[in-house]
Amino acid sequence: MKLLVGLGNPGAQYAGNRHNIGFMAVDAIAAAHGISGWKSKHAGLLAEGSIGGERVLLLKPQTFMNKSGDSVQQVTRFFKIPPGDVVVFYDELDLAPGKVRVKTGGGNGGHNGLRSIDPQIGLDYKRVRLGIGHPGKEFVTPHVLGDFAKADKAWLDPLLAEIGRQAPLLLKGDDAGFMNKLALAAKGTDAPGPAPAPKAQSHIRQARAGKPQVELPKSGPMADMLSKLFGKGE
Repeated sequence: MKLLVGLGNPGAQYAGNRHNIGFMAVDAIAAAHGISGWKSKHAGLLAEGSIGGERVLLLKPQTFMNKSGDSVQQVTRFFKIPPGDVVVFYDELDLAPGKVRVKTGGGNGGHNGLRSIDPQIGLDYKRVRLGIGHPGKEFVTPHVLGDFAKADKAWLDPLLAEIGRQAPLLLKGDDAGFMNKLALAAKGTDAPGPAPAPKAQSHIRQARAGKPQVELPKSGPMADMLSKLFGKGE
């Protein structure tokens, strides 16, 4: 049995966020292979089905990003799934929009979802890095918590559909084949560099006008929410 995990934040207000592309990928896989019947279990939404004759579990942790490992650990322990049979889909700032890279093991790259998973199940799971582009260090939070723009649909929808179609390659261990199929599908689509999120655009306009940039709050309700979503140090 393989466990396919999509990372994101729960709730309708985050559904379209770039940070939720992991959820979107797992939903696309479910749609492509007729997997339904999501159930609330193990601090996440869990569905079971078959892809290419292999039994799979699909998981969307409902713990907020920086606690994703709690749900993943519960599922792997309950179903006795080793790290080598776990695949995690998540947003990657250091890849251009629409680019996909697959690797097993390695560091967390500062991603709080992986930062939560690593100490709970180990490092030897497969990571599918889904590029969302990097807007600049000072604009990371509004970028990842911002929704994909309408223009992004030109590359996002074909990418998700192809992830769904090519999931059997991942399950067979053909990571290179999977990435090649996605790269071929991306040809003919224009995945532009990341446009700054609305807040970032406001900051840029203010900087050009010689006005001080607006800083993200360090205390108060908004700061508490950001801390809950990203954890300390994001």
